[in-house]
Amino acid sequence: MLVTSATLLSLSLTTTVPVFAADKPSSSPSPTATPSATPPANMSTVGGARLGEAGTQVDLGTGAPVLPKDVTARSWIVTDAESGDVLAAHNAHWRLPPASTLKMLFADTVLPKFPRTEQHKVAVTDLSGIGAGSSMVGIKEEETYSVHDLWLGVFLRSGNDAVHVLSAMNGGVEQTVKDMQAHAEDLQALDTHVVSPDGYDQPGQVSSAYDLTLFARSGLQKKDFREYCSTVRAKFPGETKKNDKGKTTRESFEIQNTNRLLTGDTDVSTYQGIAGVKNGNTTNAGATFTGVAERNGKVLLVTVMNPEKDEHNEVYKEAARLLDWGFSSAGKVTPVGELVPPKGVDTGVQAGATASAGSSTPVPSGDQRAKASSSPVAASAAAKGGSSGIGTALAITGGLLALVAGAVFLVNRRWPLPDLMRRRR
Repeated sequence: MLVTSATLLSLSLTTTVPVFAADKPSSSPSPTATPSATPPANMSTVGGARLGEAGTQVDLGTGAPVLPKDVTARSWIVTDAESGDVLAAHNAHWRLPPASTLKMLFADTVLPKFPRTEQHKVAVTDLSGIGAGSSMVGIKEEETYSVHDLWLGVFLRSGNDAVHVLSAMNGGVEQTVKDMQAHAEDLQALDTHVVSPDGYDQPGQVSSAYDLTLFARSGLQKKDFREYCSTVRAKFPGETKKNDKGKTTRESFEIQNTNRLLTGDTDVSTYQGIAGVKNGNTTNAGATFTGVAERNGKVLLVTVMNPEKDEHNEVYKEAARLLDWGFSSAGKVTPVGELVPPKGVDTGVQAGATASAGSSTPVPSGDQRAKASSSPVAASAAAKGGSSGIGTALAITGGLLALVAGAVFLVNRRWPLPDLMRRRR
């Protein structure tokens, strides 16, 4: 069955060759200071030479709409999430403070290490070293939380307390930073220097719109990542208390995602087809955001860093305009670069993600994956006690699925994003 399945699919595959660059990123100013008004003269060319050039890069074809003029972000990028084509970019490799969008790298690195059902009792030391003014989900020491609870706190409330607890489980903040940096290098995210796992402003901590998009694309290969980043609201455990009768109870409280394209706000509507991913905001970084959305079978990723226009929810408004442009421009622009695959991944045909329920396993690469895996098409289950927005997308035909059920097969995507479509409830 394996041979037959692979043969059937391989007949319809198209081989694509990504653009590689071996150069190292340029140095950048300390993120403790306000970023310069202009990007460095020499930026990384990972993904293509034009991505290392300052200013806006786009090749409009016949019938393609012009880029929106009211985008003020210092850096942004619009990409096809499946093929990796960069549709347009502006200072894509400018190394800037990332704020909490760096939590995408944290999740992509740490999420596969612990089963979501694992329970952890929070020690006092787990919550040490959290930066002043950090966003918090409300974790209490000496209380027990499931890993599932902790990831809801990371994604929905951008809780630095949840990040620190998970980092403690992973061997501590220092070890987690090392793991994140190593994973960033494996993803060829060479603009990124990790200092804190939660994205809190630290001297020397930088990333880029290009790298943040790589983190999102990698994370979205994982079912749990897709579930958490698309969850609108959920119940989170509170403190354990004794009532008047001496009975111990533990109530919960509701938390809501701070991604305004997912939840909407007074001046921002929920974006049609949105499926995550992560937002951030700090003094040095300004507002940052990476989002993924699907319309009519097309999946786009957008990253926006530090809009200069100082208006409420401006980062979401600019991201929405860029997504609108991207969907309108599909098939009408010549790519100006691409998202490179991780090190060791076959440059021709890559494999899909595992289909096991609740799996956080990343897409195998190199010798580990043997050029094969299964591609899930069933909708992801909603977070327990929460509201998840991931549904079925990027499906293979039912007849072919029946043929390859329980087996592995090749796919015609450089890096597929299974069951990503967001369904509003």
